[in-house]
Amino acid sequence: MIKFDRHRRLRTSAAMRDLVRETHVLKTDLIQPVFIEDGLMGKTEIKSMPGVFHFGMDTVLDEIQEIVNDGIKAIILFGLPKDEDKDEVGTGAWSDDGIVQQATRLIKKNYPDLIVIADCCMCEYTSTGHCGIVRDGYVQNDESLEYITRTAVSQAKAGADIIAPSNAMDGYVAAIREGLDKNDLVNVPIMSYAVKYASSFYGPFRDAANSSPKFGDRKTYQMDPANRLDAMRETISDENEGADFVMVKPSMAFLDVMREVKDHTKLPLVAYNVSGEYSMIKAAAQNGWIDEQSVVYETLTSMKRAGADLIITYFAKDFANYSDNQK
Repeated sequence: MIKFDRHRRLRTSAAMRDLVRETHVLKTDLIQPVFIEDGLMGKTEIKSMPGVFHFGMDTVLDEIQEIVNDGIKAIILFGLPKDEDKDEVGTGAWSDDGIVQQATRLIKKNYPDLIVIADCCMCEYTSTGHCGIVRDGYVQNDESLEYITRTAVSQAKAGADIIAPSNAMDGYVAAIREGLDKNDLVNVPIMSYAVKYASSFYGPFRDAANSSPKFGDRKTYQMDPANRLDAMRETISDENEGADFVMVKPSMAFLDVMREVKDHTKLPLVAYNVSGEYSMIKAAAQNGWIDEQSVVYETLTSMKRAGADLIITYFAKDFANYSDNQK
């Protein structure tokens, strides 16, 4: 008699497979992005991101009510100012009347238990489309830190529960932490975009946020996708500077990096399932080439399996509805 292991014993039925499943994705693991546009009335669908919308101040609470009803506990806010309000120093990002600040106050007033994460960057607000201050054709690191810190403090004062700086300047976590602490905001955590690659997967987001650079690219401050050790150096720096969460962005093409970061860090790890990853799945599903629900489950599970504690994903509401319909 040939002897061999019978692994299939633990796969004989759906109930058996559920019993021994190692990795689970829960609605409470997910963070839904929300785009709020200054001056917009109603909502408009983003062409390159089917099912994702720009919301005006008059409709954003309707979206928040859906998110809360779906059982999602956190959102991340992205703001779109009017084009005529953009300038070289991104004033709208750190203005107390900026669109993210207005939306944060409105949301927290009506949904105080919902976690509001404020994306802290300048690319949507600068006339250059870059994430910092440009001098002589180059994004200035140290000068940009002043304005990034102003933005973080303004967002926290408006009621943001978590500040998520995505600008990829060196020292931004230390600068923001100092700024928050000096303003008696010591309990506001920082969700660092610690590992942020210069990725082609961001294309639909740049349409959504109207934030494409007016010249050049972001490769002098975002990371080279070919580099693994760079991710560890960035993570260690942000941990030492006072980050409370660390992030890997994008997710699907960088699961190996995510696993390595998780093996190192003791902080909560966030995966950002970015716009290009979302739009590819949506487009393939709309063409009937894949089963969207199954692929979304598999994709998000891969991120959790690689070590993510939380996932920022445009599929958060979809996933919540999939889960509810299976009960």
